[in-house]
Amino acid sequence: MSGRGRLAFCAALATLAAACALLPLVEPAAWLIQAAVLIGVQAGVGAAARRVPLARPLTVLAQALTSLLLLTVVFARSAAPAGFLPVPGVFTHFAALFEQGVQDVSRYAIPAPLTDGIRLMLIGGVLLIGLLVDTVAVTYRSAAPAGLPLLALYSVAAGLSEGGARWLWFLCAAGGYLLLLLAEGRERLSQWGRVFADRSRPGAAPHQPGSVGGPAAAPVRTGRRIGVLALGVSLLVPAALPSLSGGLLDEVGTGGGGVRGQGGGTVSAVNPVVALKNSLDQPQDRTALVYRTDGGDNDDNGLYLRIVALDRFDGAQWKPSERRIGEIPDQLPAPRGLGSDVRTSPVRTTIQASDAYAQDWLPMPFPADRVRLEGKWRFEPEGRTLVGYDKQTTRGLRYTVESLQVRPTAEQLRNAPDPPPALEREYTAVPGTLPDVVPRTARQVTRGAANDYERAVRLQDWFATEGGFAYDTEVEAGTGVNAIADFLQQKEGFCVHFSFAMASMARTLGIPARVAVGFTPGTARGDGAMEVGFQDAHAWPELYFEGVGWTRFEPTPTRGSTPPYARPDAPDPDRDSGEVLPDRRGNDEPTVAPSPSQECTAQQKRSDPECGLAAPLPGSGGSEEGPSAAAVAGIGGASLLLLALLLLPMLLRMRRRSRRLRSRPGGTGPESAEGVLAAWQELLDTGWDYGIVPEESATPRTAAERLARVGELQPPEAEAVQRIALAVEQVLYAPEPRPAPGITRDVQRVRAGLRAAAPRTLRVRALLLPPSTGRLLRAAGHRGRTLRARWTRAARRPRPAE
Repeated sequence: MSGRGRLAFCAALATLAAACALLPLVEPAAWLIQAAVLIGVQAGVGAAARRVPLARPLTVLAQALTSLLLLTVVFARSAAPAGFLPVPGVFTHFAALFEQGVQDVSRYAIPAPLTDGIRLMLIGGVLLIGLLVDTVAVTYRSAAPAGLPLLALYSVAAGLSEGGARWLWFLCAAGGYLLLLLAEGRERLSQWGRVFADRSRPGAAPHQPGSVGGPAAAPVRTGRRIGVLALGVSLLVPAALPSLSGGLLDEVGTGGGGVRGQGGGTVSAVNPVVALKNSLDQPQDRTALVYRTDGGDNDDNGLYLRIVALDRFDGAQWKPSERRIGEIPDQLPAPRGLGSDVRTSPVRTTIQASDAYAQDWLPMPFPADRVRLEGKWRFEPEGRTLVGYDKQTTRGLRYTVESLQVRPTAEQLRNAPDPPPALEREYTAVPGTLPDVVPRTARQVTRGAANDYERAVRLQDWFATEGGFAYDTEVEAGTGVNAIADFLQQKEGFCVHFSFAMASMARTLGIPARVAVGFTPGTARGDGAMEVGFQDAHAWPELYFEGVGWTRFEPTPTRGSTPPYARPDAPDPDRDSGEVLPDRRGNDEPTVAPSPSQECTAQQKRSDPECGLAAPLPGSGGSEEGPSAAAVAGIGGASLLLLALLLLPMLLRMRRRSRRLRSRPGGTGPESAEGVLAAWQELLDTGWDYGIVPEESATPRTAAERLARVGELQPPEAEAVQRIALAVEQVLYAPEPRPAPGITRDVQRVRAGLRAAAPRTLRVRALLLPPSTGRLLRAAGHRGRTLRARWTRAARRPRPAE
């Protein structure tokens, strides 16, 4: 095989190696074999065209036409004359398949099934990348830039996949790229010939010029060493530096984060622990929803507005499973496990969301039977939830839900048969890391109970009234493996603690359980509507009983209402004589709510390392000891320059922060008028670094309130923001501004609070690539334009006559 042929083979192999990163996204992986065959044909056509030889553009055109014919044969044979001619109808077929693929991507969770549309997107995308790599590396003989298409292919796969051996796919892609660079080096070296003698072995026979046999010469060995060193640094440095713990090789997305990718098919809710806990910082309740219903008394019928079910328990936290979503049917499927002998009544609810409430998931009564709404929404059947996609939220949305009011009796729950085995296995699974105190306490509390219903009621009553637990919103939520054990010992917490603990203990007793997140019924208004505030947000356990289905229980004291069937000593609920717990809104303790705005990291940025290789010149005469001192110095200098460029945004940001918060010239400190304005600008830029883009038209108080709310600051940091805003107003509007002592400490306190509340990837971005450095670039551009204008005017100024 000629040198150019080896290079084409390595280009195809590098493309397939990078395409392996797409394997976790779909099942089965048979598409990769098809892609390998098509890539091979494409590369063979290119090799033949270059051997003729054809002009470079004609070679690329021949490969592109071959790829189109191959795709026609594989995907549009029925629409093409003779089975391969790409007539206009073939492109129409491709467009329909591509549209189907886009819909399938948004409908299915990872790994998605290999539908025709997804297969076209995968194979067509790999063929396109293969054509780009072959064109750049082989046809135009520049292998180094060919790494950009390979990086793009790997980045797409790494951005969509979750967990798994992502480092393995990176090694495949990086190894293919290094192989391509090595092949190009050998091909170039073969045109120059070997060095005059092989000095790797004393007494070895000299090589003839033009020979490509024998052991590798020093330039090739040096290239290999550089490649291995670059790959090793790119793998080991991110893993060794603590500040880069959210880098390429780490698993991300351990918590929820909305509908990831808005079309990636992954359905995961906001982290309920973080959202509920952060809502406690709100100084006053705000309206989230207003609804009207024909269901009668909302406390007795249990009209909780349910958002999402958390059914996955890993011992450290509860979170929703990734499940497939699809179009919303006109009539939702029958509730799982609900029998015909359980009394139900229809309820029609009209809900209006406020402009302040923006959530990817739709709050609805459970179980919903039919939903009428506008917008881009999908249906997840297992949890019976609706999720928005393509930036669809509940903000200002008006919709109608027809649901069922399920009224089981205690006797029906007591006599419930065993659940289906598959459901029981899924919803009673507990990890081996769960502390022994959890199942041991569950057995102690339910000792003597005759059935699962009695065990569930005893767990509920133990948490709500008999176990000495106290409702306290100041307790940290906690997500570690010992969080539930600590709660059982301290006996203080809020709804997250109670629901998580009861659901976990129920699972250890063999009762299928999950946790629901949503809103309690709210407060009645004078016009007959119900008003739900952000502080009405709540979490509660749902336990499964065959014949009834998923059933709500209420273990949190002073919150919500205990359903009639969970009070076995109460009369039949059909006689409307059940007593309810006091309205929790009468309690002056703060309550919990999901964050009204999710600006996190639905679309977070990832930085992938690029491997740059310095190729030695052929025939440079390198010694047998390796690269010369000049080469080492050059590589070291280039590495230091690259490192300096990567760290430049961080260094500029640190310098700007230091200058703003230090003492002013002339002996005035940061608390002076000039220092206050500089500190305010630093505060806005800090918020920008952590994802809160400043609004130039906002007043200081409005900007401070937005910074505290969106940044999810704790009360001490929120108070510090307000103090800084008041100091800025003093400087701007007071006749004689007063000093603002301690403003530097307040800025540093707010910065620490923003960093603590931000996700790990956002913290890394704020450190290494702070967006606020854009101000410096704009300022530099403005100064450059000013200087250029001055030079232009000076050049055009008429010179005095001599």
